[in-house]
Amino acid sequence: MCGIVGAVAQRDIAEILLEGLRRLEYRGYDSAGLAVVDNEGHLHRVRRVGKVSELSQAVAKHPLSGGTGIAHTRWATHGEPSEINAHPHVSDHIVVVHNGIIENHEPLRKILIERGYHFVSETDTEVIAHLVHWEQRQAGGTLVDVIMRVIPQLRGAYGTVIMDSNKPDVLVAARSGSPLVIGLGVGENFLASDQLALLPVTRRFMFLEEGDVAELSRSRVRVWDTNGHPVERAEIESQVTYDAGDKGVYRHYMQKEIFEQPQAIKNTLEGRFKHGEITLPELGEGGDRLLSQVQHVQIIACGTSYHSAMVSKYWFEALAGVPCDVEIASEFRYRKSAVRAGSLLITLSQSGETADTLAALRLTKTLGYLGSLAICNVAGSSLVRESDLALMTRAGTEIGVASTKAFTTQLTVLLMLVARIGRLRGMAVDIERDIVHALQALPARIEQMLALDKPIEQLAADFMDKHHALFLGRGDLYPIAMEGALKLKEISYIHAEAYAAGELKHGPLALIDADMPVIVIAPNNDLLEKLKSNIEEVRARGGLLYVFAEDNAGFTDSESMKIIPLPHVEDIVAPIFYTVPLQLLAYHIALIKGTDVDQPRNLAKSVTVE
Repeated sequence: MCGIVGAVAQRDIAEILLEGLRRLEYRGYDSAGLAVVDNEGHLHRVRRVGKVSELSQAVAKHPLSGGTGIAHTRWATHGEPSEINAHPHVSDHIVVVHNGIIENHEPLRKILIERGYHFVSETDTEVIAHLVHWEQRQAGGTLVDVIMRVIPQLRGAYGTVIMDSNKPDVLVAARSGSPLVIGLGVGENFLASDQLALLPVTRRFMFLEEGDVAELSRSRVRVWDTNGHPVERAEIESQVTYDAGDKGVYRHYMQKEIFEQPQAIKNTLEGRFKHGEITLPELGEGGDRLLSQVQHVQIIACGTSYHSAMVSKYWFEALAGVPCDVEIASEFRYRKSAVRAGSLLITLSQSGETADTLAALRLTKTLGYLGSLAICNVAGSSLVRESDLALMTRAGTEIGVASTKAFTTQLTVLLMLVARIGRLRGMAVDIERDIVHALQALPARIEQMLALDKPIEQLAADFMDKHHALFLGRGDLYPIAMEGALKLKEISYIHAEAYAAGELKHGPLALIDADMPVIVIAPNNDLLEKLKSNIEEVRARGGLLYVFAEDNAGFTDSESMKIIPLPHVEDIVAPIFYTVPLQLLAYHIALIKGTDVDQPRNLAKSVTVE
């Protein structure tokens, strides 16, 4: 959610700010703006509702010059998407951009109004601008001094950057719950909410820690910790690549990312096998020692990552013999929990900056877990840095808001982790051999499945006038039904729900009629006959069925049941494999519905607020 880019340089930086915003478009937003101070000290601000392209066009008509500036893409929380609510916000010569939520903005607003300030927006962010202006008028000092006095007055999560057009040689940034990274240059420095925004100008980065305040000038960067003490933050040389490129032959990034999954999974597997055994060498000997002590696994995640965690629960218990609990991060962090002996905490996040997941991780550090392990797609993210161990999914840059390759690579890493823990606990060698064989064959299996794109596209036409859908699965395919329903609702805006098929008689059958499409995931496994009984329950009540099944599963097309025959896949990787046709179905239905596939309404790629 939201994106921040800032720069202090000797050159004109408007285009650097705009390019940074373009690279942050994947995060989700509804308006964009930037403010630049020119060489005469004049502040120029441009804001637009809609895409960054709208902002770029506005800047092109009235070019901005100047070496100090900040830019922002906004995802509305307080106040509707409008130009007046777009960032940056100003209070005279003070300019502010902000990610997060100021929870006590209402009482602060009342105080500031009593002091004579006039609010022009509905946002919580404008409170910061006026507070900084007030504190500067009252007691003076450097901009850092002022910000240090303002911070104790704010409650909530925020990443904020402040500029003073009267003293345009510095930017000041403060981090509390929302990520900020500094990009280091020669005679210039930058900052952003994501290092991807700054890759065109630097490879040298410094990540701010929780509670940090930083001052950037052209020649130096200074950082103070949450207690106001000067600190040194490590400089790293980033190996991250912005590999999204253009869409090539594809209409949307989501479509491109669906078709990238065979290669993404190959990248995930690379270097993690040795002599037919899964090794996970990046965990090192200390990692193996920790994993060998695991008696229980607690997984915390949100959204799509929660569904991958749910699949892995079946794997941990059936393959490794390890009890596993899965919980939504926003629920976990607000309840009292009991920690089992020998419990490994696993956090899942595509971005590594998911607010609730990060907060849950921080909460658990004093609760007595054996250790923490992050599974993530972004090296250098807060989740990776703050966990004891980390496994990278290597999915590559994912631009589409609705996750595809990040999800299947998460599942791939989780299955390897299950196998590694199982092996350390004495799992039979032939079980690991079967897992290795299935994983190595998986990219080719998905390539075969992707060849069925056209039939699935034709199937999508049946959903043109539909407003609801049910997804059914059993066993480790039930969470995949949940993921299929989520994809459909995310990008087509069709209301969709998922159920464990055995639950039909406990309520959902009341919804079945000729207008309710029912999508069924039917691999040829030991639950197939049970699933066929559930399918008959739907048919007997006039439901319209769409069954994704293997060729040899024994289904026949009929007027009320369309069969989508899929290639054979090994049972152990069936959840990963059956995800892909559901992604394609959601994608093609969204095309028919005419929605914004890559940036669906109201959603953001990286959820950095509660």
